[in-house]
Amino acid sequence: MRKRCGPHTGNGMLMGVSQRLTEVTQFLAEVLTPRAPLTVIVDGGDHGGAALFAARLAAAFPAAARAWNVDAVMGLSGPAGGVLDSALNVLEPAADRVIVYLRTGPRGGEGEKRAQVVIDNHDPQWPVIRHVHPRLADPERWHLPESRAFFTPKAAGWDKRFGNDLPAYVKAVEAAAPSPGDVALDVGCGTGRALPALADAVGPSGRVIGLDCTPDMLATARAKGRDTRAVLTQADARHLPIADAVAGVVFAAGLVHHLPDPAAGLAELARVTRSGGRLILFHPSGRAALAARHGRTLTADEPLNRENLDPALRAAGWRLTRYEDPDDRFLALAVRVP
Repeated sequence: MRKRCGPHTGNGMLMGVSQRLTEVTQFLAEVLTPRAPLTVIVDGGDHGGAALFAARLAAAFPAAARAWNVDAVMGLSGPAGGVLDSALNVLEPAADRVIVYLRTGPRGGEGEKRAQVVIDNHDPQWPVIRHVHPRLADPERWHLPESRAFFTPKAAGWDKRFGNDLPAYVKAVEAAAPSPGDVALDVGCGTGRALPALADAVGPSGRVIGLDCTPDMLATARAKGRDTRAVLTQADARHLPIADAVAGVVFAAGLVHHLPDPAAGLAELARVTRSGGRLILFHPSGRAALAARHGRTLTADEPLNRENLDPALRAAGWRLTRYEDPDDRFLALAVRVP
């Protein structure tokens, strides 16, 4: 296997690289090896970071895969978002080509749109896969462990960073008006910020279950004492360990846009909700304000755009009854239809 990774991939840069980087590159090598011969292009805004990643990715392939080129090619995405074809001209012909984009800035740029694999590389010691084209690997193979990897290092400081949002969670629960005695689910509950409000709303005759895929988030919820008001369960939001038609209220804050298939996620939430039950999709910032904080603008294909969300909800068995998206919150309420 030949590696053309530039002068920035000396042995010094390879020392002390995290286990997370090893996990990511080993997974990519596993799913890409059957496609050989092929050229893998590692693109990103930082030459040293792309070169380091390309070197580690090349090393992860089995020794028998000698037909591979793994290249750190800088300049695939021009400064104004244009594509510089000259960067591709240095590559030998290959039967196939895969672009791995290392995201270090706002998501959705031209380089990212052209990529088959997108990796959040804001912290090069903790890369997280954020997208893999379905022809390379089904989300079942990568979404859950990568979601856990994304949220695990954030869990301990989550409430300190976002503690001011608690009153907004209370108002969001009030908007759904849970009934006393309801079963309330908080799917993707994180550190459990909505759990006390849900418990107050359904009362002692009701039941609250908080579900999250990241053990560290649930551990933080327990440390905050929120397990005294709810049952905490580790679970994948796409495959909930809940019987059909049980919940009267489903609360989902910041969940849907993290799912690889939002429509399927909405259908799973509908499965566990009884007829007439309510769904709350919530975020304590409006979508445009949140995008601006991350240095990007909203696009027409986003799943929470009303034009996309309304038909997706109807197809999953919901009826949208309220949609609000000012700067200080996002709130969509829906009712489960028979």
